[in-house]
Amino acid sequence: MGKFLSPTTDAWPATADAVVIGGGIVGVATAFWLSRAGMDTVLLEMRSDLGSLTSAQSIESFRAQFTEPAMSELAQESVRIHENFAEIVGIPDYDISMRYTGYLFVTDEPGLVDSLQTAVARHRELGVSDSEFLTGAEIRARFPYISERAVAATFRQRDGQFSSNAVTQGFARGSTARFLLNTRVTGILQDAQGVAAVETPHGAIATRLVVNAAGPFAGVVGRMVGLELPLQPMRRQKAYIVPKPQIPQDAPLVIDVARDVYWRPETGGALIAWVDPDDPVREPRENLPTDWDYPAIVLDKLIPLTPFWEQVCDTLKRGDVMLSAGQYVYTPDDQPLIGPIPDVPGFYVNCGYWAGVMLGAAAGRRLADLATGAMPPQQNPLRPTRYAEGIMDAGDSFLRGHH
Repeated sequence: MGKFLSPTTDAWPATADAVVIGGGIVGVATAFWLSRAGMDTVLLEMRSDLGSLTSAQSIESFRAQFTEPAMSELAQESVRIHENFAEIVGIPDYDISMRYTGYLFVTDEPGLVDSLQTAVARHRELGVSDSEFLTGAEIRARFPYISERAVAATFRQRDGQFSSNAVTQGFARGSTARFLLNTRVTGILQDAQGVAAVETPHGAIATRLVVNAAGPFAGVVGRMVGLELPLQPMRRQKAYIVPKPQIPQDAPLVIDVARDVYWRPETGGALIAWVDPDDPVREPRENLPTDWDYPAIVLDKLIPLTPFWEQVCDTLKRGDVMLSAGQYVYTPDDQPLIGPIPDVPGFYVNCGYWAGVMLGAAAGRRLADLATGAMPPQQNPLRPTRYAEGIMDAGDSFLRGHH
């Protein structure tokens, strides 16, 4: 079982086989798989709890509907890990609240019909055989709350949702790693062999393997070893709408692919969000501002394809809407960076996610396989050297949130 240490009272881990920086779902999964591979692993998290920054701001959903081979592979493997989670982490009957509520990508723009058909064909090429293309009539027969304006959709029933906090805590409990909370990394020391130690206000930890899984702060950590990683942190807001009788609680996650707006049921109410293409790249922050008019913008964009939201709007009071924000991190091809940095021996990255919650389980195992030599770097299509090698396949999955 993972051990949680207080940096001020417990014995300081002066050495480790591996140090993971960042205690979100990606970092904790990485620590789990490294410890499972037999490495003495320490994870450093600057906040007071695991998974409390970016992971906590997700909509806690997962899908296998990706069109990029590398993303699809991670997504499908992560689903398999989540489906067998209790067995994998070694905690009998451990529950991550996984439910197959479905993902519906829908449009009222005839010009997008071919793109939706092509996406389903691509899903099937990549091994996702149960992704469906739906016509307008088929959409309304199965989802009567969708507007008659809808002309096409893709749907997969076995996409859904789970508790990202339960996954994060389960990976921590099921590992043999040590977790140091309230421990901010201030520097990374190098010598002639490469990475030598990680510095914190509480002391240094000597190690020859450091994993940068610091989410929106990964660029900051990269600069500690002289790297400018190709990362762009961007704010993403969401709003929770309190229970209203008009909100269908049996609905899947519904995404309007033309307007980049989406919603899903949540405890009698709903989570709603819009990917604002004009929101600028921002420096990483723990506390992000929110825009007071954001929920109204989202609701206005939701109404064309799900008109029941108009009736919801008529009953909303100020206290019925709760707004929050986190950060996605984008790379030049909208796919994460996973693996070693050859210029800095011993320095690995597992960062650059806009879909970290749904990909983290498999990405952590990928990183551990690369660190232990179980996977050669050239077999990893998400290696951070791919841009220098001229290998870049820009992402085209819907709802990337990057244009």
